[in-house]
Amino acid sequence: MPAAPALPFLPPQLDRRVLALAPSLLPLWLGNSGIRQVVVPDPEPLLRAIERFQTGQSRLLIAFRHPSIDDPACLAQLLWRIVPREARRRGLPWRRRPHAQFLYDRGIPLWAGAPTGWLLRRLGGCSIQRGRLDLPALRCARELLLNGRHPFAVAPEGGTNGHSEVVSTLEPGVAQLAFWTADDLAKSGRSERMELLPIGMQYSFTTPPWGAIAALLARLEAEAGLPVGGRDLAPQALYGRLVALAERTLTLIEHFYLESYQQRTPPPPDDLVDPNARLAWRLSKLLEAALEVVETSFHITPHGDLTSRCRRLEQAGWDRLFPALSGEGERSPLESGLADRLAEETQARLWHIRVVEAFTAVSGSYVRQAPSAERFADTLLLLHDTHCHILGGTPAKRPRLGERRALIRIDQPIVVQERLEGYRRDRRAAVAELTADLQGRLEALIVPSASACALQPAASRPT
Repeated sequence: MPAAPALPFLPPQLDRRVLALAPSLLPLWLGNSGIRQVVVPDPEPLLRAIERFQTGQSRLLIAFRHPSIDDPACLAQLLWRIVPREARRRGLPWRRRPHAQFLYDRGIPLWAGAPTGWLLRRLGGCSIQRGRLDLPALRCARELLLNGRHPFAVAPEGGTNGHSEVVSTLEPGVAQLAFWTADDLAKSGRSERMELLPIGMQYSFTTPPWGAIAALLARLEAEAGLPVGGRDLAPQALYGRLVALAERTLTLIEHFYLESYQQRTPPPPDDLVDPNARLAWRLSKLLEAALEVVETSFHITPHGDLTSRCRRLEQAGWDRLFPALSGEGERSPLESGLADRLAEETQARLWHIRVVEAFTAVSGSYVRQAPSAERFADTLLLLHDTHCHILGGTPAKRPRLGERRALIRIDQPIVVQERLEGYRRDRRAAVAELTADLQGRLEALIVPSASACALQPAASRPT
């Protein structure tokens, strides 16, 4: 691909006409995602938080779990349909329909297309480049959180992890935004309190799709050169096949990096006897080797965990694919040609990162702990994504295994002013403490998949 101009910051362009039309398209949006029901056992904390926001008593930052690309549709159903209905039922005199402006990854318009980018901006989103200190995005988020007409929403995990029942390690940016706003309010003499509201998201099948799970497992077995398993749909039989598939995929990729890039992954220690622990060891070493291939190519020193390394490499790739002009004027044809060759090489390297991002969350223990259809599906779809990246497909077009319901649970808000003195004494420690508190609250909102279907909630259907 040819090199393109540097990626600009995309500020929000909230359009009331788009916002008025969007709720009517929600049934189609949710239907295309296979979401048949959005379940909210107790919307009261969000109702009261929005009431305080609209009456000028508070500023509101919504911190939501982000396990799936379907989360925005479910949050839209919560804000545009479920919450207004519950407000009318309670006779709450709201001045405007609930909505939330938000941050979104700058890469989304690149892989999802320009129409998606257009819609995100018209719904009030502002882009952010996750692999660098994106000052325009942070200034925009800070201003919207302090003075915007709507609450502000951010996913503190930073991206999807494909696991409905596991919260990724949170990034500190959400806590920092909350403290900035609380501090700004205090310095301006404003009386509003800064509230940080945790919202949990997870998914379950309306009917366990064991047949579809077995069919996808058979397809991936064939792709990996394994004999296709039998027709036994018992979870124990499927689990054995799933572990064999993960090990086979892991072994093939290990051999690839050894033969192609001389990246030798060390064997697990002898005292590590549990098969799942040994699989996790091998996987972690393989992912480090894959990232090292790209880091060496991009001349980047490894630093941080796998997620932060992926973000830095993704940003370095964008800087090569979308380079800023040096000096004045346009590039000469020869300069443009050299930039295009570098872009081609960069694009060829970025698939390593995609494989790491998909494969890093695969874990046999996740299914073994609770062999539900939901956990089988989470792991199997991550393996599907890994295969898809290697085979040159489009992971965004995942197979739909069955109709699902979304479960949204809402915690009580965290009042950030109560922590402001500690923040002024030691900012880093206060941000870390608030991030850890938020992590624990989001984890506590997860319901084991076997129990999630049994809740009796306030619910909303797409149609």
